Amino acid sequence: MSYVTTKDGAAIFYKDWGPKDAQPIVFHHGWPLSSDDWDAQMMFFLSKGYRVVAHDRRGHGRSAQVNEGHDMDHYAADAAAVAEYLDLRNAVHIGHSTGGGEVARYVARHGIPQGRVAKAVLVSAVPPIMLKTERYPGGLPIEVFDGFRTALAANRAAFFRDVAAGPFYGFNRPDAKLQPAVVDNWWRQGMMGSAKAHYEGIKAFSETDQTDDLKAITVPTLVLHGDDDQVVPYRNGALLQAELLPNATLKIYEGFSHGMLTVNADVLNPDLLAFVQA
Repeated sequence: MSYVTTKDGAAIFYKDWGPKDAQPIVFHHGWPLSSDDWDAQMMFFLSKGYRVVAHDRRGHGRSAQVNEGHDMDHYAADAAAVAEYLDLRNAVHIGHSTGGGEVARYVARHGIPQGRVAKAVLVSAVPPIMLKTERYPGGLPIEVFDGFRTALAANRAAFFRDVAAGPFYGFNRPDAKLQPAVVDNWWRQGMMGSAKAHYEGIKAFSETDQTDDLKAITVPTLVLHGDDDQVVPYRNGALLQAELLPNATLKIYEGFSHGMLTVNADVLNPDLLAFVQA
C-alpha cells in the first residue's frame, strides 16, 4: 500500500490511479469514513481519462491511528503532504461533509498559495460552521454534538450502524428503501478507524469556523447539497457557502440526503464532470 509520512510522523494512506499526466481529481472523504467512500466517483472519473487521487484522513481507514492532530489544520496539512509528494497541479479538489471542510482549509491555506488548485467542489459540506454561535445563530446546539460523543464512546459500533441505516442516507424516511450493502460498507469503513480520532473529529467538523477559508477561495467552486440532508442542514451549509465564496456555483437537489454521492451517484457524477470540464 502507498503512504506519505507527514512532518509530525503520521502515515497517510493514499490511492493514485490513472494516467500520471492527466488532470488530477482529488477526493476528500467525510467523517468517520475512508477514501473507499469515493469508489463511485473514482471509477467514473477514471473511465473519463482523469488521474484520481484519494487519501484516508489521519486516524481513519488505513492511515495511522495517531494520538494527536485530529483537527482541521492537521487534516489540511495532511492533504497538502499528499499533494506535494505526488506533485499534483491544476487539480480539482472535491470534498464531502467533513472532507468539504478539509478542502476549504487546504485550498485556502495550501493549494492556492502553492498554485496547485484549478477548482474546488464542496458536497454536503460542513463550512462555515455547524455549531450554533453568535455569528451563526442558525447552527445546531452543542448538545447535538455532545450526544454524538456520548453515543460513540458508549458503543461506537451500534452508533455507526444507526447513523448509516438512518439519517445519513435518508433510509429513515417513510418512503425510503433500505440498502443493506450501503449500510454495511459505511459501517465497515467507520470501524476501520480509530475511536479516538472519530471522537475528537466531532469537535473538528462541528466547531471549526471556516468563514475566512471560504472568503479566501478565489478559484471556481461548485457547491452541492441535498435539501433533505439530515446531517448537515443545507441552509447552514450550502446557502452560506455560496454567499461567502467569491466564485461559487450553487446547486440544491430536491429530496437528496447527506449521502447522495453514493445513493444518487448517477445524478451527481455527470454534474461533477460538467463542472470539471467547464
